[in-house]
Amino acid sequence: MNRIVIFSGSAHAGLAGAICKRLKTTLSPAVVTRFSNDCLGVQLQANCRQADVFIIQPLVPSVQEHLMELLLMLDAARGASASRITAVMPYYAYARSDKKDAPRISIAARLVADLLATAGASRVLTMTLHSAQVHGFFSVPVDHLNALKVLSRHFRQRRLKNTIVVSPDLGNAKAASHFARMLNLPVAAGSKQRLTDDHVVVDAIVGDVDGKDVIVIDDEIANGGTIVEVLRKLRERQVKRIVVACTHGLLTGKAIERLRAQSDIDEIVTTDTVPIPRDKRLPNMTVLSVAPLLAETIHRIHVGESVSRLFDGEE
Repeated sequence: MNRIVIFSGSAHAGLAGAICKRLKTTLSPAVVTRFSNDCLGVQLQANCRQADVFIIQPLVPSVQEHLMELLLMLDAARGASASRITAVMPYYAYARSDKKDAPRISIAARLVADLLATAGASRVLTMTLHSAQVHGFFSVPVDHLNALKVLSRHFRQRRLKNTIVVSPDLGNAKAASHFARMLNLPVAAGSKQRLTDDHVVVDAIVGDVDGKDVIVIDDEIANGGTIVEVLRKLRERQVKRIVVACTHGLLTGKAIERLRAQSDIDEIVTTDTVPIPRDKRLPNMTVLSVAPLLAETIHRIHVGESVSRLFDGEE
């Protein structure tokens, strides 16, 4: 069996280190250089010849910098005669650009998928794509994980007798229903209209939420506008305890300010698919690690075992 070699870009070295610790292997060094003309350069400082190479790099801000860095690392590994190269992207930012909903625009999710394969990725490992159809944009095999088991394990420790799971919109309702079944809870959903990138309107909540404790679950929290709107409608229905959960805690723009202003949020639960610095960690925030899940998946890919069996038992 070819040996495993793991590199990390600069986007989330902490997660890469935690994954390597679980795998009991060393994170191989890589050097990123910026030249005087503003071009990036990458050098992988470990032997890749005939190795099973994994490059860990979520596409987090600055997205373009981290994407270019990943492309260069993939190309470097291919040029170094790696046997197989897997791009490990816990967060795939361009998954939002999954359709042509206006004239003369690029379907960037597909374009970036093509770029990754062209640069040298022979496989992709990612988590909770904003749009599931993006999986089909790749011309190489994709292992698309979710963090629902990680999140549900956290909530199973709580009293959930009077609780309902709420999806902020119908687009996320399938995942929210899956999560609700894992906790044996009912589910409700918001009716959302997005007016601009940072302005949404939630017209109504469909479901019996009156007087209930609620777990609002979404795939990601970016600027926090959707969460604020959902909570506004939920308060009209006299809900009690409020918990907010997501996989990707991006927390961009005014998100922290907006969430801090929601004094009735009992807890915010997210994962470390993206780095969350100390200045963004609110007192009521819990960050769960996906490193064990990613490490086990990388191990299974390396030895040729089933990845889907990690999720056996989920309805």
